[in-house]
Amino acid sequence: MNRAWAALEKAPTGSLKSKIHGLGLRLLSRVKPSEIFLKSIPKEVTNVEVVYPSSLNARLVRRRLRHIALRGTVIHKKFFYGSVTLLPLTSAFTVLPLPNIPFFWILFRTYSHWTALKGSEKLLQLVSDSSENQDSSLAVVDGLQTVSGSHSSVGPPWVLQPSKELEQLLRSEDANVGLSPSTISEICKTFDLHKIDVLKYQ
Repeated sequence: MNRAWAALEKAPTGSLKSKIHGLGLRLLSRVKPSEIFLKSIPKEVTNVEVVYPSSLNARLVRRRLRHIALRGTVIHKKFFYGSVTLLPLTSAFTVLPLPNIPFFWILFRTYSHWTALKGSEKLLQLVSDSSENQDSSLAVVDGLQTVSGSHSSVGPPWVLQPSKELEQLLRSEDANVGLSPSTISEICKTFDLHKIDVLKYQ
């Protein structure tokens, strides 16, 4: 499939293959950044460091990520089964003398929803484990609640790291407009990120 896509990309401008490539790009641009994020979570990951603006509350950050993971499991499971159902229908277009674009698009979406579902489940697992461990730790420190059960000596599967640098970089930006290219570049430079990878989540 990658070879076929590369061939479409190299097709002469104005040709049928070039138009198909343009249609594919327009369809890909409609994929939500949250789906791309969930697809990028490998099943082998065991711990994650989350850097967030220091003005945010750690509980809010953890709750928001858990919401993204939980919502992802529901949405992508539904769309995965829906895409699987459409595969036999779109395969009927193979009798036409044109490229079966609907079939390949549905096939891609099936795989995409499956990987996003697996990423959602993995993230939800990490968030849930983190919530239990961190809530127990907070209860001990505050001394306001009694911790039930034994407290594991193993640390949480991720670290929530507040960052004043990130807070300062975001402070001058308009939340309704989004981040400017210069700010994105500065964030990537500060936190050693690849700009191309970051731009996928815009």
